[in-house]
Amino acid sequence: MISLSKHKYVSRTNGLISKIIIQAGMILISAIIILPIFSIINFSFKTRTELFVSSPFSLPHNLYWDNYFNALYRLNIGTTFINTVAYTFISVIIIVILSGASAWVITRNRHKFYKFSYIYYLIGILIPFQALFLPIYIIGFKLQLVNTAYGLIFMYVATGISFGVFVMSSFISQVPIELEEAASIDGCSIFRTYFTIVMPLLQPAIATLIIMQSFIIWNDYLLASLFVSSGNLKTLNVNFQQLFSSTASDYSTAMAGIVITIIPIITLFLVLQKYIVKGIMEGSLKG
Repeated sequence: MISLSKHKYVSRTNGLISKIIIQAGMILISAIIILPIFSIINFSFKTRTELFVSSPFSLPHNLYWDNYFNALYRLNIGTTFINTVAYTFISVIIIVILSGASAWVITRNRHKFYKFSYIYYLIGILIPFQALFLPIYIIGFKLQLVNTAYGLIFMYVATGISFGVFVMSSFISQVPIELEEAASIDGCSIFRTYFTIVMPLLQPAIATLIIMQSFIIWNDYLLASLFVSSGNLKTLNVNFQQLFSSTASDYSTAMAGIVITIIPIITLFLVLQKYIVKGIMEGSLKG
């Protein structure tokens, strides 16, 4: 009895120590993640003098909102925000539609051609588009897509559809084919079957794809700076780089610009967050 009680005591002690270690580790990781975010928000409300004189972790004496007004002006928010939202929204919608349709065809057909098509899309994921800037620009220039809104959207779709097909095909393979067969017997066309039977079952995949592609396109600088040079077509991130270069010592305004640019994408994440974990977990499993 004594040894049994001692064994239980040791087990509880070890379990408690393990929990304390795990909790301490989680607190440390959370602090590492939260500290830069806190610093950015804190710096965005400081004056230039406070930024260089006071401690990096000290709070501002007063909330200096002029940093945000200056950032809004220098980012040309009225034009760049609308452009970025339009590029992101249109590109993501097209990627979702084309990826879903392509993945459905590939998943439901067993011919070697469709298997090759799936492998072709996977290769598109493995090769980063940053490594293909020169051929991408040459193709865009020859097709007269440079310095046009539709050209930039076309490039976003072309570089994002491979990942979209991968995510969608993983989910579609889990949709029972009997549902589609029943719809076909009831007289549903191919388009009606896909849009009324298949797509509603792909909400986690669609939400996951929307949030991931929105992150990529919203935060993109390389493609936007490569394909767009007109001021009325520029995005937030292109002007944001100019904000840093033109205010080399005004880091408070730059930090305010960071806060402004991340608010929309954080809002989108909060709206779709309930699908994110489910989408990533289920999308990583196939069959």
